[in-house]
Amino acid sequence: MDILQHISDLLLSKKSEIVAFSMTAPYRYKIYRIPKRNSLKKRTIAHPSKELKFIQRAITEYLSDKLPVHECAFAYKKGSSIKNNAQIHLHTKYLLKMDFENFFPSITPRLFFSKLRLANIELTTEDKVILENILFFKSKRNSNLRLSIGAPSSPLISNFVMYFWDIEVQKLCSDMGINYTRYADDLTFSTNNKNILFDIPEMLENILPKYSLGKIRINHGKTIFSSKGHNRHVTGITLTNDNKLSIGRERKRLISSMIHYFINGKLAIDDVNKLIGLLAFAKNIEPSFYESMAIKYGYDNLSKLRKRDM
Repeated sequence: MDILQHISDLLLSKKSEIVAFSMTAPYRYKIYRIPKRNSLKKRTIAHPSKELKFIQRAITEYLSDKLPVHECAFAYKKGSSIKNNAQIHLHTKYLLKMDFENFFPSITPRLFFSKLRLANIELTTEDKVILENILFFKSKRNSNLRLSIGAPSSPLISNFVMYFWDIEVQKLCSDMGINYTRYADDLTFSTNNKNILFDIPEMLENILPKYSLGKIRINHGKTIFSSKGHNRHVTGITLTNDNKLSIGRERKRLISSMIHYFINGKLAIDDVNKLIGLLAFAKNIEPSFYESMAIKYGYDNLSKLRKRDM
């Protein structure tokens, strides 16, 4: 690969100018913290500058057909979604959900380059400098480089870094009669074989260091076993006992209430936009519920919401 040459041609800039820019790139981020979902902890978001983001997107486009991503990885891929991820586990009785801890920030240049070598992808010295500085950020001057939550290049890099892990985990699971999918840092396992999922956490704990250089760890606090007859959720989608996908009771109640307020002119502008998104989600995941809302509140009222979204 010759990434530096590609960027140079794209930007009509000298290679030396791009290298000079890259040396300051790890600091060209707006860093802020937001609350984690269902947690008192906060997540650090590092949003790249406009110029840096442009180059990150160019590198992502250049690398997209060169870095392998496993078929069991459903996040950040064209034609793939949380719906596709959930459907893999629909016709099973037993479910296990696991989670990586601080996934993106755990990915370092050293880990990334080790996977490039494993994939027999050779880099020039200049390309290593470019990739290290353009794709990774520093939260402080003396901190280590790590992958950013907020950069457009991070999803592809994270999927590629887990490629060889995904190969082994899927093979092990397939031999055991277990379905396996990964949606970013969310790991889902399902089967019709009773009790077999209880072996998975220890198995993963044993093989993870081999693929992560000890950087990526499992968040044991989010390990959840469930089965039919109990609430089963995969990446925010409910799996019903009659093997259907659902948006869940709470979302249904919320959507119905918001439509009522919208019809009566009592829904705030920000909430109108939220309702539009929720209805689009419902129509994709559970079309029968969307249809029931149209019948209950009138197709014209839902049509008004669609027009607002245009």
